[in-house]
Amino acid sequence: MEKLTQQEEEAMQVIWATEGGFIKEFLEKLPEPKPPYTTLASTVKNLEKKGYVQGEKLGNSYRYLPLIKQEDYKKRFMKGFVGDYFKNSYKELVAFFAKDQKISAEELKEIIDMIENKKSN
Repeated sequence: MEKLTQQEEEAMQVIWATEGGFIKEFLEKLPEPKPPYTTLASTVKNLEKKGYVQGEKLGNSYRYLPLIKQEDYKKRFMKGFVGDYFKNSYKELVAFFAKDQKISAEELKEIIDMIENKKSN
């Protein structure tokens, strides 16, 4: 799975949210400032080349469907992110946010509860 550029990731977020569609629909869902139609179309074509979406010709246009689940991309991205910046340690990641006060003690307790509940399932 090839890493996406920021522009490609923004397009994929909309494609995942809409569960596929046409360039015009994706453009409507993107936040301001919206890219030109041709730029978005080029970005979606790149996503197709990378295997993230599949284009289906309908009349004079293409309908694009996601081929990769958002959850799979998140897992892959986070694994790479933690590996690159936190020596493959999720503990280091959490410690980073705790030191920077981006995560509260209450949130840490919620995370511990989620981990403990997951273990018992």
